[in-house]
Amino acid sequence: MKRKQIPQSLIVTIEELDVIKQRVQEFLPEEEAKIVINIIETHQFICSKLEEKNVQLKRLLQKIFGIKTEKSKNIINHNNGNEGNIEATNSKAINSVDKSQSDSSKNVEEDETTKRANSSSSDKVEDKARPKKGHGKIGVNQYSGAEEINISHPNLKNGDPCPECLNGKVYQQSPGVFIYIQGRPPVDATIYKTEKLRCNLCGAIFSADLPNNLQSDPYVRKYYDETAKAVIAILRYGYGLPLNRIEKLQQNFGIPLSMSTQWDKIEETADLIYPVYNALKEFAAQGEILYNDDTMGKILEVMKDIEKEKEAGIKGRTGIFTTSIICVVGEKKIGIFITGRQHAGENARDILALREEDRKPPIIMSDAKSGNIPKDIEVIASNCNTHARRHFVDILEDYPSECHYVIIGVYGEIYKNEKIAKENGMCPEERLKFHQENSGPIMNDFHIWLNAQFEEKLIEPNSSLGKANTYVLNHWEKLTCFLRVPGAPIDNNICERAIKTAICHRKNSLFYKNKHGAYIGDMFMSLIHTCNLNGVNAFDYLTELQKHSSDVFKNPSHFLPWNYASAVADIKRANEHKIT
Repeated sequence: MKRKQIPQSLIVTIEELDVIKQRVQEFLPEEEAKIVINIIETHQFICSKLEEKNVQLKRLLQKIFGIKTEKSKNIINHNNGNEGNIEATNSKAINSVDKSQSDSSKNVEEDETTKRANSSSSDKVEDKARPKKGHGKIGVNQYSGAEEINISHPNLKNGDPCPECLNGKVYQQSPGVFIYIQGRPPVDATIYKTEKLRCNLCGAIFSADLPNNLQSDPYVRKYYDETAKAVIAILRYGYGLPLNRIEKLQQNFGIPLSMSTQWDKIEETADLIYPVYNALKEFAAQGEILYNDDTMGKILEVMKDIEKEKEAGIKGRTGIFTTSIICVVGEKKIGIFITGRQHAGENARDILALREEDRKPPIIMSDAKSGNIPKDIEVIASNCNTHARRHFVDILEDYPSECHYVIIGVYGEIYKNEKIAKENGMCPEERLKFHQENSGPIMNDFHIWLNAQFEEKLIEPNSSLGKANTYVLNHWEKLTCFLRVPGAPIDNNICERAIKTAICHRKNSLFYKNKHGAYIGDMFMSLIHTCNLNGVNAFDYLTELQKHSSDVFKNPSHFLPWNYASAVADIKRANEHKIT
């Protein structure tokens, strides 16, 4: 039996298929024509679905083996052989809408292309001259948590005569620096053995006292300092280390710390500082901008409740989510994490319910999911342009010229303008005007180009490129909010980065046992990430909150990451005044 040969693949355009369909209808009987047309349309349908699967598969393979970021230079370098002339692609895209360009405008475009080519070549030369990142050199000022010991000169002091020339005088210069780095376990321990003496006649026992900074209760054999509890909380919720891994790590250092003990100390800490979490939500509710996003979460207690609802025939929401909300209040940034059955929009609504009535509607930045927009509250909805750009990044290999235009010609220029606005420290009104003048024309041309793709039948609407175009057109108003509203962000990247904290925790620990554990996890994640956003040392912050727990309960708003230091200083001054 002869082996069947694999048919040769042919590339056929949509227009060619339409012509074939018409010819089939003209030359074949009606019944046979229907069969052939059905075969053609089925083939188109299968190809479109395969294309969608290929896009998803390529995205997965890129995450595993390919590029790790979506920076333009990484995408272009990874897509070898598809580069081409970007400016030519841009002009081709615009020509598809307006073919009557004058020769003078073409000359201007060529001049601009030459200038950009020259500037890009000069940038490459500068890049070679710049030192590579990751050189490992860290300035001494970045060792903010290190103990600092000043060593004076044994024989000289400022103003003494020079021992070399005997005529001059020595004066102080900036000190020499030597950094001594040593390893310690995350949670360290010190054993105090107090000497005991017993009278041989009366049996009285005399014991040495512990240092003044330690409690001397004879029934307490072990004491966990506030710093130890802070470290455990940061390792668990700041960096996603499960309690069993911390236990093994401590065991290897010879300082045992069981899982149950860790949880007890985390819970003790939460009981001392939880009012700050509520005060943080109230402060976040006054923000001008709220970024939000969801990721999958797991709470075993809630999962059991969902199963019981299913068995009882109750139709309810079956998903569990961890919401990340980043609120911008003036120059402060607040990170809020909430795990439960509510979507990001519903959690944002609960936070905005604490908002003062006289404040303007906030800007909500999110991806295009409907569940991310809070209902029954007036907000200014804005969508993430990075999500829109990603649709074209995923299909770059299939549609190189079109995607180059979108990635480089459109979003590349817009993000350059955004960078200029940030570097120059523009206020929201100045930034809006700058984008309107420089990014507005680019987005207008992009909008014309998107419509022309469908109007001139240059692409198939059901193709991956057609769906990418449709996504942008359907959300155009929200994607271009930054061209109409002062302060409106371009993307949701800050929230995407924040939610990785919750994802890291979920990947390592898999789930929360109950709602109480989820609340504690959300609280610590929120406090730690807010510290990171505002350049505050989370270890010092959690330590001081525990030490001044009674004051935290009285005025939790005075112990937020950016003002707790002044509150602690006031308490210390008041205590010193009482002593004197």
